[in-house]
Amino acid sequence: MGRESVKKFGVVVFPGSNCDHDAYHALKHVMQQDAEFIWHKNTTLGDVDAVILPGGFSYGDYLRTGAIARFSPVMREVVKFAEAGGTVIGICNGFQILLEAGLLPGAMLRNRSLKFICKYVTLKVENAHTRFTSACTPGGLLKIPIAHGEGNYFADDDTLAELCDNGQIVFRYSDEHGNTTDETNPNGSLLNIAGIVNKQGNVLGMMPHPERAVESELGSTDGRTIFTSIINNVLHHSS
Repeated sequence: MGRESVKKFGVVVFPGSNCDHDAYHALKHVMQQDAEFIWHKNTTLGDVDAVILPGGFSYGDYLRTGAIARFSPVMREVVKFAEAGGTVIGICNGFQILLEAGLLPGAMLRNRSLKFICKYVTLKVENAHTRFTSACTPGGLLKIPIAHGEGNYFADDDTLAELCDNGQIVFRYSDEHGNTTDETNPNGSLLNIAGIVNKQGNVLGMMPHPERAVESELGSTDGRTIFTSIINNVLHHSS
């Protein structure tokens, strides 16, 4: 990968983040991109080209998942970055933080089983025309793990209709044939939603962990497709 194609990713670290090093490793050592950690008290993002809000239990998930993290000093900069069109992806707890910050619509509830779930799932790519999925096949399937206790996506009927009409639903939980049924829904998310984008298409929230699916030794490399999409589109939008 030529140096001219390398971009800088900022991985935000909150107290309680536990997937920050996973994201850093995936970007730096697997995808061969520049990456740096950004502490939650920072008041600038520096010269990053994209921001990753990683999974974990920011601030111990007190009050609600992501409810305290959204008030971190760095989040003011993340919001500004997103509103200016910058590329932002929130993974698991990062998705929850994006919801709390108002960068994405809806909310997260406890899994309907009321149990923490950690396993591989199949995702159906519902929209392959975003900067996060352009390297994916439309309707294609990805094998990516989940690890969460509050991944039950909820929104009111008007919001759900808007998400559908605008193509903002990016990933749904499915079976190996692409069928999205209640049996393939691990947490009770409405419409089997596993990931959504904002209206502008520059902010993605997803519960599954693509950074844990970038090496064959871990059972899947499908997560690379998401990072490849981001890298390609960051290059496009910054050129």
